[in-house]
Amino acid sequence: MPRVRLLLEYDGTNYVGWQIQHNGPSVQGRVQLALEKLLGEPVNVFSAGRTDSGVHATGMVVAFDSPRQLPTRAYWIGLNGLLPDDIAVIRAEEVRDDFDPRRWAKGKRYRYRVSNRRSRSPMRRFTHWEIYAPLNVADMIEAAKVLVGHHDFSSFRAADCQAATAKREIKKLEVLGAPGDEVQFVVEGTAFLKHMVRNLVGTLMDVGRGRRPVSWVREVLESRDRTKAGQTAPPQGLCLEEVFYGDGPREDEGDDD
Repeated sequence: MPRVRLLLEYDGTNYVGWQIQHNGPSVQGRVQLALEKLLGEPVNVFSAGRTDSGVHATGMVVAFDSPRQLPTRAYWIGLNGLLPDDIAVIRAEEVRDDFDPRRWAKGKRYRYRVSNRRSRSPMRRFTHWEIYAPLNVADMIEAAKVLVGHHDFSSFRAADCQAATAKREIKKLEVLGAPGDEVQFVVEGTAFLKHMVRNLVGTLMDVGRGRRPVSWVREVLESRDRTKAGQTAPPQGLCLEEVFYGDGPREDEGDDD
């Protein structure tokens, strides 16, 4: 029974998130349904993490144990013929029997997109957070510096986050782009708390919109109080771009995203 790893890309607009839930269609549910049609029996797929309703991915990694020995081409082209247009397999390969896409992940990269045009954009409404007033990108770049490193990110976790510890390491947090067009937040870390990236973005955006000074972000981080931070940025601007792997399971904190 070979273990197969898939690299998935999907538009999360029409889904309640990655994980199967009772309140609507999920990406996991659609993938498992396609696999059942391909393989002739139910298959359980486990992933590198969970994306929320409306969140997208270009680099979600999943794995499953196949009840049949098929060419990897079948898991790529065959599955793409059974999946809806907003979900696609980018790559398929057989991996070690003990490979676990979540436990083996050494880190992830997310990208959050903001549209800063003066008027709304029909083409960006499902992929960006639309903010019409000009943003101070330089201030957001400066404010983001304090968030890089190993910290207690209690101020940036969801109220219902179940992670045992809020200590995480952000390896990179870049603010790219220019006011009046597109602004992007690129965040790389070893692991993430629930809603952590969206809460970081929402907080930095308060600085960019001139509502808070640059120094305020340090105060929020050190307070370890979610009520002190900015809003949770809307989901449609967020995309899981890549999951990083080594040769085996990690030994640091787990994630809850």
